[in-house]
Amino acid sequence: MTVTASPDTDHVTPAARTALWASLVGTTIEWYDFFLYATAASLVFNRAFFPDQSTFVGTLLSFATFAVGFVVRPIGGFVFGHIGDRIGRKKTLALTMLLMGGATALMGVLPTAAQIGVLAPILLLLLRIVQGFALGGEWAGAVLLAVEHGPARRRGLFGSIPQVGLALGLALGTGVFALLQVALPDEAFLAYGWRIAFLFSIVLVIFGVAVRLKASETPAFEKVRDSDERAAVPVREVFRPPALRSTVLGMLSRWGEGAAFNTWGVFAIAYATGTLKLEKVPVLIAVTAAALLMAVLLPVSGRLADRYGPKRIYAIGISAYGLAVFPVFALFGTGDIALYAVGMLVVFGVVHALFYGAQGSLYASLFPARIRYTGLSTVYQLSGVFASGLTPLILTALIGAAGGSPWLACGYLVLTAVISVAATLALKPTPLQEL
Repeated sequence: MTVTASPDTDHVTPAARTALWASLVGTTIEWYDFFLYATAASLVFNRAFFPDQSTFVGTLLSFATFAVGFVVRPIGGFVFGHIGDRIGRKKTLALTMLLMGGATALMGVLPTAAQIGVLAPILLLLLRIVQGFALGGEWAGAVLLAVEHGPARRRGLFGSIPQVGLALGLALGTGVFALLQVALPDEAFLAYGWRIAFLFSIVLVIFGVAVRLKASETPAFEKVRDSDERAAVPVREVFRPPALRSTVLGMLSRWGEGAAFNTWGVFAIAYATGTLKLEKVPVLIAVTAAALLMAVLLPVSGRLADRYGPKRIYAIGISAYGLAVFPVFALFGTGDIALYAVGMLVVFGVVHALFYGAQGSLYASLFPARIRYTGLSTVYQLSGVFASGLTPLILTALIGAAGGSPWLACGYLVLTAVISVAATLALKPTPLQEL
């Protein structure tokens, strides 16, 4: 069995560094693929695949296909969680990346509704299902690859690194879209320019799979495997006592995080360019800058989690998000791109980093190693249906019902924060040094 670090040292071995690098690169690519779709849903797909609808209805339908990816993610989480707990973290992660990259590349060559009619949105939906299925097994595996290789006193920091991949993936996706929109006229961008961003995934996936195959299996899984303690059906144990309590509270604790990310990283783009009539490129640049700031601050959150515990840091961060919702939407409402950017930098770049950096190690500490992959996947992906995927739809519908006012939608977001903080405070995680 490979041991990366002893329990009483901060020493990081070469195997741990390789695992951390593989986790970061892999999550960056996977999230680039997944949220590239979200950006396209805001700016392109409502016209390319739902052209006969009004702008409002087309955006709703586009976000509906976006939400489908989250509905499928729990299925992928159960399947890949089982594989990860039975066969290992490393092989599972290589498989999820291949599936994700293949689906994204195919989107890049998919005919539009103008070319093949109703078959176009159907095929788009099927590829989105594959994306969601693949991502269902990605996040938990990447977190475990990092946390289970990490030294005892740095597991919070190690658990924050895969989260950096999400911020970088979002920044890469919105940045590529902004670059293509600057380089190409609108007509050319809508005709073929957006496809370049999707086809670029082929190069990224080849690189990512190569990096992940170099990583070693985690010591925690090897210990479970060597002692023959692997669960026969991990998902069954996740939904039975004593793990059931952690599963339910974990899903509720994630509600605020999922709603926050898909508000600032997805919905805010459509809201700014559609309702507020702000220029697309400056909006994308603002979101990209906020995501890059988040990437820089996430390891700080990880270090805070090591010092004060991930539960405390996560609860504080979610509370800050709830308090920031109304002021940030007030900044958005000015219609000033500079104030829009300030709001995004604060709530997405700083506040989101505070709790998101602690999330990976927090959820890893809720389950024993024998069912940890399935437990993390279940908490993160099953909650994603209501916490993440439905958020753009809910916010769009609430703003429409309120005659264009965002305040009803803001109330919903504050409610998600209250639920998440209460559930987080009720969690009973294992100390990180004892994982």
